[in-house]
Amino acid sequence: MDASLWVAKTGLDAQQTRMNVISNNLANVSTTGFKRDRAVFEDLLYQNVKQPGGQTTNNTLSPTGLMLGTGVKINATEKLHLQGNLINTQSPLDLAIMGGGMFQIQMPDGTTSYSRDGNFKISNTGQIVTASGFPLIPNITIPENAASVTFGQDGTVSAEIVAGGGSQNIGQIQIARFVNPSGLKPIGNNLFEASQASGVAQVLTPGLNGAGALKQGSLEASNVNVVEEMVNMIETQRAYEMNSKSISAVDGMLKFLNQNI
Repeated sequence: MDASLWVAKTGLDAQQTRMNVISNNLANVSTTGFKRDRAVFEDLLYQNVKQPGGQTTNNTLSPTGLMLGTGVKINATEKLHLQGNLINTQSPLDLAIMGGGMFQIQMPDGTTSYSRDGNFKISNTGQIVTASGFPLIPNITIPENAASVTFGQDGTVSAEIVAGGGSQNIGQIQIARFVNPSGLKPIGNNLFEASQASGVAQVLTPGLNGAGALKQGSLEASNVNVVEEMVNMIETQRAYEMNSKSISAVDGMLKFLNQNI
């Protein structure tokens, strides 16, 4: 097969993958705490026809050589952990992190996952859990006789007891930070898992040592910019069309050779 056909084919594959990334971003434009992805491109190995710096005569060297590219591929997808806009919900169990860090969530198998989604609920036992029922770490249980719950910016949790029972401290929320948050592994349900690339979680008090502060009654919206994603979609579509036209052009050239030589 002609090499230019293969090069154009790799371009089609790469642009199709980028379109999948963009489509996933747009699909999650309303997902609480969602962090958008970016496709990272990488050129493939080059065919070394003439070595750069090779001798052309006894006294002269080739200044550039002749290197033919073999195409492109998507090398990685990168999560961009930029702060999303805060949405005021006025729900007392909704929490947003203003800055870096993630909530710690206990999974059914005992492992810890991480999330920016602060849309919390109360279980039938009074525990603070996610919308999927996974408990928050550290475990916080709201008393049955609590009239209201207050979350401080530093993560302190207090409950106002009914019938003038006063205020009672019921827990302390801590959040986790990572050296490389882009290395976290997304697993769905607005959750991430730590990996060797992300590093070990640093458990911190909100508002201290670089950890973000908490804001009660708010949620962090998706950081997807619809206008930017639409521009990326148009750019991807045009690049796909150009690679498709390259295949058509090569096919026409080969057809001409077959018919006339």
